[in-house]
Amino acid sequence: MKKLPLLLLNLALATIANSEEPAKTKPAAEPPLPVIRDKTLVAWVAPSEQVKFGGSVLTIDDGQSHFDGIVLGELAPKKWMAGSDILSRTQRNQAGSAEETADAKTFVQIAITYKGKDITIYRNGQVYAQYNAGNGPLEFDAQSAVTIGMRHLDQRDSARFAGAIDDARIYSQALSAEQIAALKPNESSDLKPVAWWTFDDDKATDRAGRFKAVKLEGGAKVEAGRLLLDGKDATMIATTGKVYPVTYEQLTVPANRPSTWLTYHLAHPGPRGAFPGDPNPAFFYKGRYHLHYIYEHKEGFAFAHVSSTDMVRWQWHPTTLSPKNTGHGMFSGTGFLTKEGQPAMIYHGFGSGKNQIALALDDNLEQWAKPIPLNPLMPNGQKPTFNSWDPDCWLNNGTYYAIGGGKDPKLMKSDDLKNWVYLGELFPKDFPADIGVPKGEDVSCANMFKLGDKWMLLCISHALGARYYLGDFKDEKYLPTHHAMMNWARWDTFAPESLLTEDGRRVMWAWCTAGQNGMQKVGRKKDFPSLLNLAKFQAGIQCLPRELSLSEDGMLRIKPLRELESLRDEKKVVKDLTVKGDSIHLLDDIKGDTIELEVIISAPQAKEFGINLLCDEKGENGFPISTGTGAKTLTVDYVNPPFELKPNEDLTLRIFIDKSMIEVFVNGRQATVAWHEYSPENLRVSLFSKGGDIVVKQLTAWKMKSIYEGNCVFGSK
Repeated sequence: MKKLPLLLLNLALATIANSEEPAKTKPAAEPPLPVIRDKTLVAWVAPSEQVKFGGSVLTIDDGQSHFDGIVLGELAPKKWMAGSDILSRTQRNQAGSAEETADAKTFVQIAITYKGKDITIYRNGQVYAQYNAGNGPLEFDAQSAVTIGMRHLDQRDSARFAGAIDDARIYSQALSAEQIAALKPNESSDLKPVAWWTFDDDKATDRAGRFKAVKLEGGAKVEAGRLLLDGKDATMIATTGKVYPVTYEQLTVPANRPSTWLTYHLAHPGPRGAFPGDPNPAFFYKGRYHLHYIYEHKEGFAFAHVSSTDMVRWQWHPTTLSPKNTGHGMFSGTGFLTKEGQPAMIYHGFGSGKNQIALALDDNLEQWAKPIPLNPLMPNGQKPTFNSWDPDCWLNNGTYYAIGGGKDPKLMKSDDLKNWVYLGELFPKDFPADIGVPKGEDVSCANMFKLGDKWMLLCISHALGARYYLGDFKDEKYLPTHHAMMNWARWDTFAPESLLTEDGRRVMWAWCTAGQNGMQKVGRKKDFPSLLNLAKFQAGIQCLPRELSLSEDGMLRIKPLRELESLRDEKKVVKDLTVKGDSIHLLDDIKGDTIELEVIISAPQAKEFGINLLCDEKGENGFPISTGTGAKTLTVDYVNPPFELKPNEDLTLRIFIDKSMIEVFVNGRQATVAWHEYSPENLRVSLFSKGGDIVVKQLTAWKMKSIYEGNCVFGSK
């Protein structure tokens, strides 16, 4: 397994901790570091420069990305602050704090006390800033580390404190102003610190004897009783001897889930959110399906990684594609297999200004090679100007092609994924004027692939939503001949992504945003206020996998993934049911909010007819799905996707109810996602018809099993 810098650092610390060479100043034998809650950090420092994004003169870090520290100039130049993870205990408005005037020849005492949620910063014994943090205190124990120079163990930017440290201490209580003012550098007092550095030996030994493993890295050095830091890469890190293994965030499904959580849709379990929750690089590789989606990792945007043997029941892998490992955030892209059959991904490196390509290094797709930025050149060797955004890459006749997303996407090609030739615009100048969208419409989250004898460009427009083109990729240009939408309520279906299954099916997912955007668009926000509370649902919800194919007339066909049938349970069937015109028929024994329905209505001729879901005991006040003779759309409550029955054609609805999320597939030609707020007692299903009778050939209902039962962590027993 590829080892990361933090692991190498900790191995070095372990070596130091286990060294038999005695320190010049032997620390006193002290018990292990006690659990610290309330505390005081104190340091005597002489800053040689102040930078906007500063470093720390003393930080305690729990080894799990939580820390408190004395930081100079991170939010405001030359100002002291209480540094904390994601600024969660930091006073952001520092207008009332004075700028530091000390220089490399002048030492000042800076202290921060933490008492419950109250934080006070002192400069030379005088109150410098005081506030209530709103949370805290953190808990630090023997697994904690101390850093001087860098703000915390997981710091990704290059800012370091520059200057000298004469004395640094940690107390396991919040000292008073008088106690802080009475402290003298390099002198003991009646107050006993739990950690104390006076730098009177070249190993920066902790005089309290608890932080036994100390590492001076970069340009850090001890001279004349002081720790000297150059502000570049100089840092001191001390631990109690604990070796921190390289760990990746492991996403797990909580045991106690709210009753409103979805049960058979793939969704992000936390921690933190998944906005955007775009599905991204997807593969079938060596017996497993792999899918990545964006979520808000503690380091920034990262790719969560799930895998499955059936695209229905998923397991989470450790999150290895995060900014600390790649050097940038992970934003939209796609997966593909190289000429040699190796999984690869192309994506936008958030913060890098480049689109990137990475190759998998192991069969579980958990380890990836260092990303390679795409830097195409024009045939004449000049650098082109193009939009590095939402890329896609595909292999066609032995050549790799890639595009950068946005308006008028640009095309490039390569033989080896390293050297790219810029080809200009993807679309030809003779872009069809009657296709329904202009040539310059936004093409983001792009995914190009062969479908039947056509090329499909699956994508979004941020203004329009999920959509697709069908056409031809010829002479290194893409000429679309057909365009259609995949959603009708803004972001209810968004950021589509697909893969090719082992048996040759094209399967796609899309990110679904819990309905609030659709409600706002159709002016019904007031009717569904609780839908705006995203805490009711998981984040990063993916639509059910959809099988895409072309019909004989070259039009798109959309069906639910056939493997979803494995979730069916408790089958109930109603046959040959006549619903009289202008009436409601309440089904006797079919109800629920976690069910699948298949409804076949025989060549209906009524003016309006359909089904009402999650309704009351009268068959009313639910979620209606309807159409009618001569109708050009299917009404799915607040959305109206285009759909028209052919003469003498039966209507076949596949309906998936998963709590408040409803997906509808109609006659294999259309699919939509919608959301519905309902009362827990409203679980009934009714049929209705207006202006004529209808005959329901068959209605079948299944209770759907949860995909979150059992072990959802890959590789665990």
